[in-house]
Amino acid sequence: MNDVLSVYAACVLVLCLKMLAISCYQGFFRIRAKAFTHREDAAFFNRAARAEELPQVVRAAKAWANDLENIPLFFVLGGLCVVMQGDSATTVWLFAVFTLARVVHTVTYLMRWQPWRTVAYGTGVIGLLGLGATLAYRLW
Repeated sequence: MNDVLSVYAACVLVLCLKMLAISCYQGFFRIRAKAFTHREDAAFFNRAARAEELPQVVRAAKAWANDLENIPLFFVLGGLCVVMQGDSATTVWLFAVFTLARVVHTVTYLMRWQPWRTVAYGTGVIGLLGLGATLAYRLW
């Protein structure tokens, strides 16, 4: 396996684990507080269903939704960069920048740390734009 593909695979794994961690974070708060919005979940714990989610669960859901707006773009652009065999050093660097930015974005989102959340988001977008530029350069 070449280095670019190995780094891409590692970044995909990190991002998938990060998203799984957000789901576990939500479950942790729901179970700890025994607070569920679905009747069947609440009934399982002999509780009444809540009308609203816990604030931590709502925040994590928003972080997850933000991931769904960004990470699939990385999967596609990154995969195409691997296939198109652009400049290895640049591609690997952009993979790492995007992945680190998304991890930092999630932590800062959950911790309510501004302006760091915005900085992390912007850094990730720059990583995506860089991958897109790398592809465009390779195509022409």
